[in-house]
Amino acid sequence: MDFYRSDTMTSSQLKSDPSAAVYSTDGNYSMFKDSMKYRGKSDNGLTFIKMWNHMTEMRGDNAMLSGTTSSPIYNSACYDDTPELKHSYYFWWCCYKIIYSANSIIEMLPEGEPSNNQLLGENYFMRAFCHLCLSCLYSKQYPLGRENPGVVLRTSTDCSVTERSTVGLVYDKIEADLKKAIELMQGNSRRGDAGYIGYDAARALLTRVYLYMEKNEECLALCNELLSGDPSANLEPTSGLADYYTRTRTSKETLWCVACTPQDAVGRSSLGSMYFSPNGTGGEGWGEVYWTDPLMELFLRYPQDARFNAFFVQYGKLDDGTKMVHWPIDDGKNFFRSNAIVAGADKGLTPDANGNVTFSYMNKNYTAVRKSKPGVNNGYPQYFITYEGQETPVYVRDNCDFAKGTRNTYPQYYNTKFANQDGDPNLCSPVMIRWAEVILNRAEANAKLGHDEEAIKDVNVLRRRAGIHEWANMAECRTHEYTDVLDVVLDERRMELCFEAQRPFDLIRNKRNISHKFAGVQPWKEYPYDCDEFLFAIPADEILVSGIPQNPGKGTNQ
Repeated sequence: MDFYRSDTMTSSQLKSDPSAAVYSTDGNYSMFKDSMKYRGKSDNGLTFIKMWNHMTEMRGDNAMLSGTTSSPIYNSACYDDTPELKHSYYFWWCCYKIIYSANSIIEMLPEGEPSNNQLLGENYFMRAFCHLCLSCLYSKQYPLGRENPGVVLRTSTDCSVTERSTVGLVYDKIEADLKKAIELMQGNSRRGDAGYIGYDAARALLTRVYLYMEKNEECLALCNELLSGDPSANLEPTSGLADYYTRTRTSKETLWCVACTPQDAVGRSSLGSMYFSPNGTGGEGWGEVYWTDPLMELFLRYPQDARFNAFFVQYGKLDDGTKMVHWPIDDGKNFFRSNAIVAGADKGLTPDANGNVTFSYMNKNYTAVRKSKPGVNNGYPQYFITYEGQETPVYVRDNCDFAKGTRNTYPQYYNTKFANQDGDPNLCSPVMIRWAEVILNRAEANAKLGHDEEAIKDVNVLRRRAGIHEWANMAECRTHEYTDVLDVVLDERRMELCFEAQRPFDLIRNKRNISHKFAGVQPWKEYPYDCDEFLFAIPADEILVSGIPQNPGKGTNQ
């Protein structure tokens, strides 16, 4: 385990140089964004923020991959838990590298002086955050059992301990570390912009941890402290959403982001490169990961949603009022679903007076009829055709230039949450925690405590900011087939926090299955919320180096 110690200040340096703790802490921040080689392996653009996002989002149901690729993002989409995967190697190593460095500072820096306390608080936070990320990806979620095998809990620079702790013990330590961080940073100012961790960021992360641990009363109490007064006070206004993700470091909404500057630019190796390409696939970004159709249908219930319009881009869109139609089909050749698609300027699909669209596909004529159907899309209108004898939902969207606007039959629906900072299409300072999440954390806690109307009030704060219809009460939600206020909250979380590495954990802790039954190259299947396939395997050579004991069963992660 000696490789954890590289690039770290020694104990004598920390004691003798008053600036050493600042340098070392700032180095920890850099490790969230820097591309580093892992034990002689090519870095291949691997960074903490990139791997955390891709390993999480591709396990969820918001992002789809439009083609097979040698990138490890493909393995994540396919729930491949092979222990030799380079992204799993890297993420595990990087987390423990940050944890080791944080432990060095915690052990050597004395408490008492406000400046020391602030630095210590930041390092307690980083230790907690990295343990949380590891636990989320390499062990079962807390609501599935405290006694399940967790990750290796490291609370000192002594690396001789290699046994896996239980999930419960890992979370207990995460909670304790965040409480310590809060205690140390209380009364101190954040050291700079939102790229630095502050008192409110630690409290906000603890509300997330309380949700994960099903400590709903504690979550509610802490959210109430954070949101005293007007809960929208720290949100960007509607007018600020259009460029929020290009200036996360300076926005009042951001509690913590991984701060990047133009000097950190890595081009197509960036986090956002797979989500966006300003010139189409293969230009300044790969642009191979798109919005899933279910996520788009959720937003398109209210097309004026300011969030959707802020970070959705359709490449090759034809602004002539015509439509295209597509839907996933089983061509019998692959384990995934490609699209049947009718698109392009030569098709010229135009809705009739009733909004229906008539078209031809494979020499057969179809009419896509827009209607509401019980049990589909919460009863909101959607298009249906009769395809191969079955009533089949299809997607009628704005038309695009087929040659430019599609890839492997998939329309290029780009996400710009990780693009365009400082005019660079591949640069961003990705948000890790923001005030909108705190509002939604309170809404979820209220929902679970039976406070339906309070939960809806918080949901409405974000719907108001988005410029869409606000729910009058739970009775109105039931008219749209919501039987549980928790589902109302989860849908709002899905829209507000999409692509921010939250969705699969929202589903799993609430015992909702993860459906990958949408167009894309991932397996066409639904994964049970407690399935082993979700977990990433502990890296194989880590097991050999440290002797981490494994339980029998699938892979190394049960």
